[in-house]
Amino acid sequence: MMPITLSPPGDRRMIQKVGGREKTRKFLEDLGFVPGTYVSVVSDINGNLIVNVKDSRVAVSKEMAAKIMV
Repeated sequence: MMPITLSPPGDRRMIQKVGGREKTRKFLEDLGFVPGTYVSVVSDINGNLIVNVKDSRVAVSKEMAAKIMV
């Protein structure tokens, strides 16, 4: 298990765990980052990750992305 920030672009991985405080977990879950969901990193731009999750592209900061374990 590793944070999604270490996943190379294009690699499709399953979310194993979403960490952080309750408020952070809720925010990420509302965006679609829930355990069992497949995600892939599209690109890394200016300290933000563009991620495909549930047929949508979402931009999250690296700080937030580090809470998503794949």
